[in-house]
Amino acid sequence: MTQHLLLALGLLAVFGGVGAIILALGATASDRQQVGRSLAALEAMSPRRPTVRRELDRPFAERVLAPLVSRLSWIGNQFSPRGEPSRLRHKIELAGSPARWDVERVLAFKVLGLVFGLALGVLGPLSAGAGLGVTMGVAVVLTPLGYFVPDLALYQTAYNRNERIRRDLPDSMDLLTISVEAGLPFDSALSQVARNTRGPLAEELFRVLQEMQIGLGRMDALRAVAERTNVPELRGFVTAMVQAEQFGIPIANVLRIQARELRVKRSQRAEEMAQKVPVKILFPLIFCILPSLFIVVMGPAAISAYHNLLH
Repeated sequence: MTQHLLLALGLLAVFGGVGAIILALGATASDRQQVGRSLAALEAMSPRRPTVRRELDRPFAERVLAPLVSRLSWIGNQFSPRGEPSRLRHKIELAGSPARWDVERVLAFKVLGLVFGLALGVLGPLSAGAGLGVTMGVAVVLTPLGYFVPDLALYQTAYNRNERIRRDLPDSMDLLTISVEAGLPFDSALSQVARNTRGPLAEELFRVLQEMQIGLGRMDALRAVAERTNVPELRGFVTAMVQAEQFGIPIANVLRIQARELRVKRSQRAEEMAQKVPVKILFPLIFCILPSLFIVVMGPAAISAYHNLLH
């Protein structure tokens, strides 16, 4: 009997303690709710027009577009594979870091492209009266296409930039060689080339000079240029300059050899492009030019033969 009584008292004590904790938490929560209601009443009584006016005075892009881009970027980052932001950052660097292009915006545009491609793939065929199979096929094609449109834009921008650097590199190398052989130091010769040329190569040379001014070594700055571009000729030039710095080879000799090789490669590239012209013009010639010539030349003869057969 005593054991049962002690067990009952213990259970009552446990339940009493739990009830006391619940009551204490409830009292604290009610106190907080009361304080919150009081603060809300005071805030409602105070004038809020200046705060609303300050909020509305902010630009539309800052009030609406920036939070939307941030939210879409977060969604895109959640569904992207691991390491996608670093790959996009490298692609943006290869494209020359265009204005207002960053990883967050690219991810947001990928999500928008996905949604737009899905909507266009579903609503377009349905509005044209297509069946379910055709609608699903078009949606399957347009949805990933809309997702990868920003990647295609980055690739095309980087390709155009690298081609411009490849075209400008031989002339810039000649100017750099002439400047060094005239007695200018290498850094001053780089500055001379950057000031007297235009385009992405000049921008990269300016960036090299700026990085050297803030304390980065010359070779490290040149290696960074090779990493930011995808031009084999420029990578070869950087490798030759690094080796010349390490082994103590005169820079003028290295520059002269590099300039001569770049001129030879430019001539070879021009010859290669000229040899590709007959192959590229073959299909337009067969499918566009020759049918038009046949219509112009054989058409009147066919019409005359037709009338002669009728009469």
